[in-house]
Amino acid sequence: MVISKGSPDAILSEADVRSILRDGVPRDLYEEKRVLVLTPDGTRTCPLPMMVRLVREVIGSRAARVDFMVALGTHTPLSDKGILSLYGIDPGSKPLCESSFFNHEWDRDETLRCIGTLSREEVERLSSGLLKEEVRIDINRRIFDYDLLLVLGPVFPHEVVGFSGGAKYFFPGISGGDFLHFSHWLAAVITCMEVIGKKDTPVRRMIHRAMKAIPVPVHCLAMVVDMNSTLRGFYAGGIEQAWSAAADLSSKIHIRTKKKPYRLVLGRAPEMYDEIWTAGKVMYKLEQVVADQGTLIIYGPHIREISRTWGRDIEKAGYHTRDYFLCRMQEFKNVPRGVLAHLTHVRGTGVVEGGVEKPRIRVVLATSIPEATCRKVNLEYMNPDLIRLSDYMDREDEGVLFVDHAGEILYRVEKE
Repeated sequence: MVISKGSPDAILSEADVRSILRDGVPRDLYEEKRVLVLTPDGTRTCPLPMMVRLVREVIGSRAARVDFMVALGTHTPLSDKGILSLYGIDPGSKPLCESSFFNHEWDRDETLRCIGTLSREEVERLSSGLLKEEVRIDINRRIFDYDLLLVLGPVFPHEVVGFSGGAKYFFPGISGGDFLHFSHWLAAVITCMEVIGKKDTPVRRMIHRAMKAIPVPVHCLAMVVDMNSTLRGFYAGGIEQAWSAAADLSSKIHIRTKKKPYRLVLGRAPEMYDEIWTAGKVMYKLEQVVADQGTLIIYGPHIREISRTWGRDIEKAGYHTRDYFLCRMQEFKNVPRGVLAHLTHVRGTGVVEGGVEKPRIRVVLATSIPEATCRKVNLEYMNPDLIRLSDYMDREDEGVLFVDHAGEILYRVEKE
């Protein structure tokens, strides 16, 4: 059963959230028990400080302990101070001693435990034959110190699983590298355009199957927010049910349809994306409304790096289409498949004809990343200092689209 409130026009108050927490999380799940709350990092829009405060107030008042983990996947770890800032917690506050705060550390084997495998037959069936391999299911071993795992996060259209949230906070949120790279590559083989904004996807099926191997009870608190971080919906219940209901509302709020594609699209990356590893979401959400042979500009003068974690691998391989890599998998066998997936998502769709790669659109970085670096990784460059955003605004009739705070709203072209 899901306890919820939400609609595209709703504005949920703290009182609404408190009520849903009280009614939507049964006391026997947490009373006098240890609870681990999984949250996003700073690359998701949501009123996280308020939500953390209310979870500590409602659930923490009766639980034996409530701790928090940032389900980073492979994003950059936060400092201790950074985690507290993310959660809106004053380091000197009295309740601080009652909770511990962690980053997920996917790349340290000692922090992980294997809880099972996806068999070759299961992978083949769930992926509709696209991949045929056995996959280890590793997860952060801290979960075994708790009696309840509580997922707390927003739901948006997503390039790998269709819609983010729910079980994604386990896989890849706090999973090991094998599953992380496998799932992202599966999505890349399908392509972002075929996955994003769809509830039933092969990767979503995979992570729901993997979640069945988790031996600790799981519950979900799924948010739907607008770009101003206003809470439009809140869903508490079983993880698949709460996520599904939130995804239904997200599809009404976070997907916009245009009548025709545009020859030129400029998406301004918000400050929360400070490297292309995350700012690539500008491309993921806007690719479908760029016309064939059109241009997408990722604008973000504050962005100075490709990726703090994967920069070397990205420079080694460069941004290319899926078909380019499928023709050269042996050449790039030492590049993690999760990285290859990111490279294809940012470069977009295309074909290889006669050994020549032909991307569908041009992708241009207007950031503080040097031109030489952009060219090295096979992306085009534009000096952000020479861009006047007003030149791109209010020109849709001319085939030019400007999108502010790009990366969370999915744009599609109306089907004929």
